[in-house]
Formats: sequence, structure tokens, C-alpha cells
Amino acid sequence: MRLKYLLPLIAFIITSITITAQDKTPDWRKLHYLSEEEMHMELDSYKSFIETAPPVAPVRNVAEFDEMQAVLVRYPFGIPMTLVKELADDIEVLTIVANATEEQTVTTQYNNNGVNLDNCSFLYAQSDSYWTRDYGPWFVFDGNNQPGIVDFPYNRPQRPNDNNIPGHIATYLDIDLYGMNLIHTGGNYMTDGLGISSSTELVPEENPSLSDEDIDSLVYHYLGINDYLILTDPLDDYIKHIDCWGKFLSPGKVLIGEVPETDDRYDDFEAVANFFKNTTSSWGELYEVFRVFTPGTPPNTPYTNSLIANNKVFVPLTGSQWDDEAIEAYEAAMPGYGVVGIMYGGWYNTDALHCRAKGVADIEMLYIKHMPILGTVGMQESYEVTADVIAYSGEDIYSDSVLIYYSVNGGSFQSSAMELESGDTWTGTITGAGAGDQVSYYVYAADESAHQARHPYIGEPDPHEFTIFGAQTDEIGFNPDTLVFLTFEDAIDGLPLQIINLKNNSVEILDITPEANEFSEFFWYVDNLPEMPFEIDGKDTLTITVMVGIPLDMMGEMLFDTLTVTTALDSYQAIISVDSDLVTITNQISEKEGLKVYPNPFSDQLRFSFSIEKSEDVHLRIFDLSGKVVFDERSAFDSGSHVMNWAVPHDLKPGNYIYQLNFGDKAKSGKVVLNR
Repeated sequence: MRLKYLLPLIAFIITSITITAQDKTPDWRKLHYLSEEEMHMELDSYKSFIETAPPVAPVRNVAEFDEMQAVLVRYPFGIPMTLVKELADDIEVLTIVANATEEQTVTTQYNNNGVNLDNCSFLYAQSDSYWTRDYGPWFVFDGNNQPGIVDFPYNRPQRPNDNNIPGHIATYLDIDLYGMNLIHTGGNYMTDGLGISSSTELVPEENPSLSDEDIDSLVYHYLGINDYLILTDPLDDYIKHIDCWGKFLSPGKVLIGEVPETDDRYDDFEAVANFFKNTTSSWGELYEVFRVFTPGTPPNTPYTNSLIANNKVFVPLTGSQWDDEAIEAYEAAMPGYGVVGIMYGGWYNTDALHCRAKGVADIEMLYIKHMPILGTVGMQESYEVTADVIAYSGEDIYSDSVLIYYSVNGGSFQSSAMELESGDTWTGTITGAGAGDQVSYYVYAADESAHQARHPYIGEPDPHEFTIFGAQTDEIGFNPDTLVFLTFEDAIDGLPLQIINLKNNSVEILDITPEANEFSEFFWYVDNLPEMPFEIDGKDTLTITVMVGIPLDMMGEMLFDTLTVTTALDSYQAIISVDSDLVTITNQISEKEGLKVYPNPFSDQLRFSFSIEKSEDVHLRIFDLSGKVVFDERSAFDSGSHVMNWAVPHDLKPGNYIYQLNFGDKAKSGKVVLNR
């Protein structure tokens, strides 16, 4: 044990002894950390864990706010009966019991406390503790839309029965079980269901033999996670579980705890909140960050340690003066959800409601995948909405049930039918909105298994919103705003420059300075220059390639120049800098050869089909929008038709990329879109 854990652990043990003595049920296994007995157990490692091949790609990891069919709890309990009663009013409660005798005992308790027994079921399995969140199943759907559970070596090897629970659940549900060899725990994991997940630094600490790349590879292949956010734990306590201070509420929202400015952890909490405020969510916008005051003073304030179960969120309350504010914080962050406070004397700052209850995904859920229209958009006659509607039940979707419900400026919601385009993809339009209007909308669908779904999950109470710009704007930007021409062995003769319409109506470009002038330090010009004037529609991008050549008498210098883009209202400049010592003089590229790039958008592989008239070295490079090279390959080809393939790395973020294919003294470049 590391020294810095020692004092928090001692304090926690003392507190736990006092509470269990009051409950007259002293049990060292109630410790969320390790009991004295467990610390001295002789272990045979993680013998109950079995590693397997990952699910068929692409994999989707189910989020807590996705549809659930049950909530998993365990007897003997670590939760109050009031929580079980509240849950069973709306959702199945699946209770882990050791045998029929325990089932009868629990059934009697449930009956005596008014629990809806019609919504109660039982799983016979041995268990060691009631932290079903920590050892419980992580649900996925594979590339064939089949459900499964991803198991992992539970980071409490002293609790082998707990480690076996995901396997029991997989057998109970008759679904596949996958073994991901990454020591982990559910309390230190949250996911948005769209490829972004987050944990604290506990993960690399508990997996010292794995590099960051190894961890990223595992969560990508087993869970479909493209962006795994490993954050420094601000709580400064022994547990290092993310649910003690943070929670994804939707793909675009996150709840972060807040402490007083006088608290020595204040800067750490603010740093985490600011990180999310400046991070782009899976919905393409910066996270909307909500705060709940969690000072950690007695009575305990473990408010982020809540449970989302479909359209309700259950918040742990302790009698603290901050309980009411916590409920208000959730109501503000999650409009339309039923916010239910659960009072209990057994909640701790590091171990509360979320730790002791775990959602069981609805393995036949109806799922809507949609990239929402958000923020501000340009004025159009209509706004296209596209969504994938997937019935994991395998049942047909009612063709007349896929609808866009929308409202303009707070008016009544009206519906617009969506049509099946191909596969699972449906499209529809929003009409009747004009300049300055605010549009609110959500997508709805139903299938023949009686499942319904909305996007966002709660629908009308908290819909997607966008505002329509009406006034003419003229604001553009550059990405990258500095073009740096470097090389490995050969010159990068041209580098893609993105001219971006930062606003939402068309920007008319009158001129892009294409030739060097008398003040230039080097010779350069713009390749694939469009005919002027040229309009860039709202939030669109024009990709051009800037070509450069360095005179021999200027080699070995750092040279600068500016590219000027002129519009009707203003001129904008991007800086071109050249470390000419790293540039080899080559012929300027202007002539182009036929090239087919497909598929575009792409997800796993991109193909470049081209023809050459003679044997050539063909050089393919892919750039991100900052100009960084993400792929670089050179191959020799004979004359004729050929195909080069780019197998896309799993950790490459979705978005726009630029390709440049060089052969001989010719080149072709353009934009492609990675859409996982």
C-alpha cells in the first residue's frame, strides 16, 4: 500500500466501526476498501477470470442513461428498503441471493415493506459484498447488434465470488460473455454510449504492465471506446473512483462535484470541471457541465453517487443541509426526469447509492443513434435530420412511427415523418423556421416488440435545440492558422489549409492571393484554387493546398510569409512559415491524375484507387486539420490501375482529414470524413 493511502484508510475504518456497531451488525466486509481479513488472504490471483477474444466490431458500450430492464442489488443488503420499493414501482429489481432460503427471506422483507413483488426476480449465486456496481456486468452490443457482457479482473481479488457475477448474469440472460484482461472496477468507470469513457488514474496504477496504448487498445476492441479520458482524481481519498465526484448524465452533459474555495481540493475539482468545459462531447459540442455542492462534511454529501434508471434518477441523501440543493441541481441538469431522494444513514462520501446498485441493460432495447443539430445554424428552407434506428429485439420498426417532433420558439410540438433511406438510416426534415428562430426537437420511434425510444432519451422536456442565424455575416478562420512545411526525407510540397466559415450564412471569397509578391521571402502559390468569387456556406470549409519552393540561396533560413483571403467585408491572413533547412527543392506540383477515394465517410478502412502510365513511386499521406501527418506510406507500382489501403488506427478521433497522393511530379488531394 502506498503511504498516501494510509491515513484516509485508517479514518475510514474507524468511521465504519462506529456505524456498524450502531447497526449491531459488525462485518468487516462492509468496507468498500479491503478488510483486515482480506488484506492478509493468500491469493491465487484472478483465477476466476477468463480472457476471451473481443466482440465483433464495431462495439457499442451501453451507458447508464440508456434503457434498462432491471437494477441489480445483492442480499445481505447495503441499501435501504425505501430504494428497493421506489425501484420496483417502475423497473425489475434483480436480487442476488445464495439459495432458495435467502430468496424466501428477501421475499418476506419485500412483502413487509410494500415492495411490488411482480417486479422482483432473483439470481442464485454466491457473492462476497454488496458493491454490485464495482463487480457487476458491463453491457455491450457487437457489430451484429447482439448483446453481450464484458467481464474484467475485478480489482478486489480477495472477493472471487463477486468476480464471478458477470458470468452468472450472462448465463441468466443467455448472452455472450467476453473477458477483457484489464484490472478494473465499475465505480471507476463511466461511458457515454458513443465511444467516450472516463476513469481516474487508478486504471494505469492498477495495470502497471500495460502502457497507455495497451489500455486504449483493450477498451477500444472490447468496449468500442475511441477516446478514454483518464483524469487525476480530485477527491484525495483512498478509493479513487470517478463516481465519487463525477457522472455522465447524457452524451452532452456531465455532473461534477464542487467544494468550497477554502477546501484544499478546490483547485483540483475546478480543474476537472474546466477540463470537461473545454472538451468536445460525442455530440460535437463542448460538454455542458453541471455542478453539485459536495463538501464532504458530516453528514456526508455523496451526491454524484446517484443511480439513473430510465426516466428517474435516485440521489443519496443523508440529512445534510445541502440535500435540498443537491435535488435542485439534478432537477436543473435533468429536466423531465423524476428526481428521487433516498435518505439513508449508511451512505458515505466514498460509498453510496451508485456503488451498491447496477443497471441491467435492456438487451432488446430500441436504440436511436443521432448526431444532433445544436448551436447556431445558417438559414435554410428546411433542416435535415438523420438517425439510425436499431431494434436490438430483431423485431420490425413501425414505419409510420419514426418521427421528428419539433417546436419553434417554444410553441406546441408538431411531428414530421422520417423515411427509411437505407439499412437502419432514416431521414426527415424540419420546416417552417426562419431567421432568429429557436428550434427544439427530438426523434421518436417504436417497434413491434412494444419498445419505444426517444433521442435525447427524455424527449420533449429536454430536447435538442438550435438557433437560426439570419443576418449576413462575414467571419472566416484558418485551420491550421500557421502552415509549417517540414520534411522527413522529402519535401512536403503542399500542405492542406482549411478556410472555415465560422458563422452560419454564406461567406463570399473574392480572392485568395495565389502568387508570390515582391515582399515574399520565398516562392509559393495556392494549388486547386477554386474559381472566384467562391461561396462557403454556413459552418462549411474550403480546403486548398499551399505549395512552396525555396530558392537555393535562401536555404538554411526560417522564412515567413502571409496568405491573404479577401471577402466582401474584410481580408484575413494565415501565416506560412518554412524551416528551409528541412526542405528539399522539388518541382512544383500542378498537374493532377484521376483518383477515386472510397468509402467517404469511412470508419475502418479507406481505399485509394488510381491509374499511372508508367512505373512510379506512389506516396500517400493523411493529415489531420492541424497539419499533423497521421499516415505516411510510399510504395512502388508498375503502370496500370492500383489500390492503396489505409487501415485506420482505432484511437484516431472522428472528424475531417486531408489526403495527399503523390506519384512522379503529380499529386491529388482532398477531404475525407472519419465517422465511427
